Amino acid sequence: MNRSLTLLAVCFCAGLLGALCSSLVAWQSYSWGLPELTGVRLSAPLTPVWLYPRLVWGGLWGLIYFLAVGPIRSRCHWARKGLWISLLPTAFHLFVFFPYLTSHGLMGFGLGQLTPLFIFGYNLVWGFCTGFFCRLIWGKR
Repeated sequence: MNRSLTLLAVCFCAGLLGALCSSLVAWQSYSWGLPELTGVRLSAPLTPVWLYPRLVWGGLWGLIYFLAVGPIRSRCHWARKGLWISLLPTAFHLFVFFPYLTSHGLMGFGLGQLTPLFIFGYNLVWGFCTGFFCRLIWGKR
């Protein structure tokens, strides 16, 4: 198999694992009541209906992450690149998903004033974990 295609598959799997970590962090913060404490109405029940779409989207965003680490000369600073790439799903959530696909308005302010902060934090977790797992799975090649 072509090494680029192998890395593409690794990036998808790493994005999926990053989404799992991000979802677990969101669920744990919801269990602790952090969003409610700050006046944000984000819910994160750990159910298959809630979790599976996040895993698939995390894998798809992992394919975008491949653009940052695909070229051979750019295969360094994996986690840092994941943090930078995490700004893309953050922007998608805040400027496309919330205003156009839900009724929560621009940046999700309908859920509370600190909603963008939570979305940014959860996506940072995704980016870091995606970079970490991608480097871990890919190894030193």
